[in-house]
Amino acid sequence: MGIQGKPAGMTRRDLLLRSVAAGGSFVVGTGFVAARDAAWATEVTSLSPQAMATLIQMARDIYPHDRIPTEYYVVAVKGYDTPETAEATEAGIALVNGAAEGKGYSSYLDAGWEADRVEILRSIEDYPFFQTVRGGLVTGLYNQKAVWPLFGYEGESYSKGGYINRGFDDINWI
Repeated sequence: MGIQGKPAGMTRRDLLLRSVAAGGSFVVGTGFVAARDAAWATEVTSLSPQAMATLIQMARDIYPHDRIPTEYYVVAVKGYDTPETAEATEAGIALVNGAAEGKGYSSYLDAGWEADRVEILRSIEDYPFFQTVRGGLVTGLYNQKAVWPLFGYEGESYSKGGYINRGFDDINWI
């Protein structure tokens, strides 16, 4: 038992004290990445937490949507955290960080402005790693059913009788 009869364990305060900052948006610790200002965290098993934080920020910068919470981007890049893809992903993150260093930053996450990070990504957009991440995000992000309502998409219509009686003709801008 811990202090005042509470079970011993890591408190939120302990978590924050034991972790180190990664850029402005993430808290990175041993085996996890968490949001600094939102209620989400993800366990990292094969990648370094710093690499996962970089992937998440890359995803937000490649397909930026202010209305989509970061946890959906986390789901979209979580597939890179496997033993089979870890080595190639870590090498790709090293490429991204090297491009950031060429622009005067110590890492991609240290580039505080979105425009600066986009410039870094543009410098590597022809590399296979960038193309793999960009292509994977198309399905990894936009195939999440929880994201669809944020865009006003109701999903497939065939099973519901099609679009004709479900708002097909409610266009008010013509």
